[in-house]
This record gives sequence, C-alpha cells and structure tokens, in this order.
Amino acid sequence: MDVYHIWCNLKPGVRDLDFVASARAYLDHLKDGGDLTGYRITRCKLGLAPPQLREWHIALDFENLSQLDKAFGRVSSRVDPAESFHHAVNSKVQDVFFALYRDFPAPGRVVGQEKF
Repeated sequence: MDVYHIWCNLKPGVRDLDFVASARAYLDHLKDGGDLTGYRITRCKLGLAPPQLREWHIALDFENLSQLDKAFGRVSSRVDPAESFHHAVNSKVQDVFFALYRDFPAPGRVVGQEKF
C-alpha cells in the first residue's frame, strides 16, 4: 500500500465541517472511480503535534503507484467533475505539504529465506 499524506491548515473563515464535507465529496469521487482505495481525514487533538505539522492531516491509500498515477492523471486533467471537487477543497486550505510513504516491508520483499 502506498500512502499519500497531506497536511494543511484551513484558510481564515473556513468552517471545519464545510472543509470536511468538500474533502469527503472529492475523495469519495476518486474512490468511487477506482482511483483511490481509502482515506482518513484527521485533525490535531489538544494541540499535540510538532510545530511543523499542520492542524489537518489526510492520508490517501493507494494499492500501488499505478493507481496513484491514475488518480493524479484524473485530477491534473482539470476536467469536471474532478476539477470542481478539487477546487472545492483546495480553495479552503493553506500551508499545505505532502509526503509519500509505503508499507514496509513491501509485499514480495525477500529477507534471507523469509518472504514477507
């Protein structure tokens, strides 16, 4: 599983539930189209996070890099409805940064005589 992480803050005046509704609509659209396996939207609790992280964290699960590339292709085409969903989320956030991680060890990884 490849996990694409997004951290962000909301722009001033954006309501938290409006942001979450837009994010869910967008991510459900990608998931329903087979471009995303699953996701989680989380919010920092009690301010317990290092200062470099943002208040909001979204983790997107992809089966592999091919699925991730397909999702990026769909979004980067800037064609509706994906563009409208993307804009509805993107217009509400600031201070965004991203990371890509993977399950480890990866399926098929051989360590000594053991296969994970």
